[in-house]
Amino acid sequence: MSGLFSLEGRTALVTGARSGIGRAIALGLAEAGADLVLVGRGGPLEETEKAVRALGRDAETLVLDLAVPSAIPSTVRELLARRPVDILVNNAGAIHRSPAEHTAYEEWRGVLAVNLDAVFLLCREIGTAMAARGSGKIVNVASLLSFQGGVGVPSYAASKHAVAGLTKALATEWGPRGVQVNAVAPGYIATGFTRSLREDGERNTEILGRIPAGRWGSPEDLAGSVVFLSSSAADYVNGHVLVVDGGWMAR
Repeated sequence: MSGLFSLEGRTALVTGARSGIGRAIALGLAEAGADLVLVGRGGPLEETEKAVRALGRDAETLVLDLAVPSAIPSTVRELLARRPVDILVNNAGAIHRSPAEHTAYEEWRGVLAVNLDAVFLLCREIGTAMAARGSGKIVNVASLLSFQGGVGVPSYAASKHAVAGLTKALATEWGPRGVQVNAVAPGYIATGFTRSLREDGERNTEILGRIPAGRWGSPEDLAGSVVFLSSSAADYVNGHVLVVDGGWMAR
């Protein structure tokens, strides 16, 4: 690929790259020319690595449990000592479905550890290096629940509202130093996260009834948006939360 959307010569780090949205994003970035650092807890990461290499790009896996944020700084610093990261995609996420009155504090903190604390630490470590270098792209994965409250997911909604705010805060800090920080907000995407909703006949009908596109999104529907925000085509886009939802928010 050449031109505004080319990622040739750049290295992208994608969290939660084992499957679903993270895997689709990683492959989309590879198709645009980027080499990949794939972050996750292991296992199927190897399958994503093979798929990236099949596209002719370099790939390595970085086993890291984002539910333990304290391990992030040292691990990332070791990586940056070996190679620069030009694009950071914070995709990994956790969700706990329970009404607030039945949500234990430990369950609340578990979601925020992955969805917010880990995102901040990865942004801090990698974004600081980008800012010192004078260039870089950060794409955080937000959610429709960055704007809405959802049903029975208070910790998830709080964390995704915070991701949107963090995205804007970092954009204002690092924009003057050549780093663009944006987010994509997926709509209802057919992944393991949403299996329970799709298998609930009533909720599935309600959700589809509000989506003008008339279907659940696929993980691949997110890839192009992330490639755009990671490319030179988005050099003047900063602090934006791009909704990719089949029209849900327009309804």
